[in-house]
Amino acid sequence: MTVQNSDKTLSRKQRLQEKQRRQLSVVDTVDKAEAKVHKAEAELAVAVTEAVQVFGDEKSASDGLDMPVETIRRFLRMAKDDAAGADDAGEVVGNP
Repeated sequence: MTVQNSDKTLSRKQRLQEKQRRQLSVVDTVDKAEAKVHKAEAELAVAVTEAVQVFGDEKSASDGLDMPVETIRRFLRMAKDDAAGADDAGEVVGNP
């Protein structure tokens, strides 16, 4: 009787471990997807920044890209924040 209880506990433990492995796999997949989204947004922010420079101002870029001005501004802020973050990271790495 005790052996059966031990087997059930082991089986339950194995099921819980498998469930935890699946959950961790899902979390890992989501983390990777979020990283890809951030990278794509950062690349788009750079492209929008370049478009604003080419078109001359936010309004013209908005018209040329068929994108609301507020969206243009959001990407400009994102590009500025990413550039500032890269500068900060460079300073930290550069300091001995």
